[in-house]
Amino acid sequence: MSSLPTSSSSSGVAPTPVPPQAASYWLLILAAAAVLMVTVGVRLSLGLYVSPMNTATGIGIAGISFAMAVSQFVWGASQPVFGAVADRYGPAGSLFGGAALMALGLALTPFVHSELALTVTVGLMVAAGAGAGSFSILLGAVSQRLPADRRAFASGFINAGGSFGQFVFAPLSQFMIGAYGWATALFGLAAMTLLTIPLSWPLRHKAEHPAGGAAVSVGMGEQLRIALRDRSYWCLHAGFFTCGFHIAFLVTHLPGAVDLCGLPASVSATSLALIGLANIAGSIAAGLLGQRFRMKWLLFWMYGSRAVLVGLYLVAPKTDLTFYAFSIGLGLTWLATVPPTAGLVGKLFGLRYLGTLFGLTLLSHQIGAFFGAWLGGLALVEFGNYDWMWYADMALAAAAALVNLPIREAPLRPAAACGAR
Repeated sequence: MSSLPTSSSSSGVAPTPVPPQAASYWLLILAAAAVLMVTVGVRLSLGLYVSPMNTATGIGIAGISFAMAVSQFVWGASQPVFGAVADRYGPAGSLFGGAALMALGLALTPFVHSELALTVTVGLMVAAGAGAGSFSILLGAVSQRLPADRRAFASGFINAGGSFGQFVFAPLSQFMIGAYGWATALFGLAAMTLLTIPLSWPLRHKAEHPAGGAAVSVGMGEQLRIALRDRSYWCLHAGFFTCGFHIAFLVTHLPGAVDLCGLPASVSATSLALIGLANIAGSIAAGLLGQRFRMKWLLFWMYGSRAVLVGLYLVAPKTDLTFYAFSIGLGLTWLATVPPTAGLVGKLFGLRYLGTLFGLTLLSHQIGAFFGAWLGGLALVEFGNYDWMWYADMALAAAAALVNLPIREAPLRPAAACGAR
């Protein structure tokens, strides 16, 4: 792929942006994947700290679940904010500041002994810091620099970085908790989080002319109004809401479900790691399939498969092998919904404000996540099990599959569908 200059012409016409050379865009993709590996891996391993934190602090499962639920919401709410900052000023401030905030929140958590304090450290600081180094900022920063035929694969590859982080950090957290205690383990996570500052260095600059896009003729406010009047955009929000409910419930309460079945904590850590490992394949596959098939159909099949898997889990014997098989099945679609969702936002509204517009869909995702994490804790306190949550999860997954069908997406051109360039 040739390198395209971006210098302005003497005629005064806006320059046509040119995609970087292969080595250059691979550096961007790998940097974004590495940052996401840390921020997602650390955030999605926090469910392993619920039980030891409850034992040590006496805050209670309901109180800790509420703090975790707030963190799910704040992680989503922070992304359109940091995405707008990145769209306007470049990603550096969001990425560097977010890393420092997340590390500080993790380091302060061992010193808290109340629900309010835990909500501030985990619910606000860790979540907002993770949001500043997450999907909307990273996908926006990279997509604006890549040609159109590379974006779907790049989104899948970056997303796989987050999945690999879950695969790494779940067993790592379990090991550190067992060997050094939960407090020291959180200090270790805080130190690792700071590594995202040098890792994000190649992404620090603002893309002045998003690759492959036409000149932007509307401002951010007008683009938001256009998006919010579009039914397809709201269908994406509705599907992503249910996705958030599903993921947050499992990340927060899968260790509790394993414990209720009388299985050791190592099964929880292994299950979360298997979800991450399987989603590496799922995310990359989603990126590749997004170049060949309409993205709304990918989302339909992903959400539909989740409803089927939950139903199979409910009737299966609760053994360690059941949890492992369930985790692998779910992992194939776990975060794989992100590339087609971000891709549809880009198809519908362009790339200039992708960080903001996709950030808003992630806010809907995390509103669902708030209810998934919080209601899971309430269900356990009220009923002593998670049965009703599993039923709700299955119904919402089926609804999410159907709500994606009305999305307005043009059929792929035959050449694109065949993988031609």
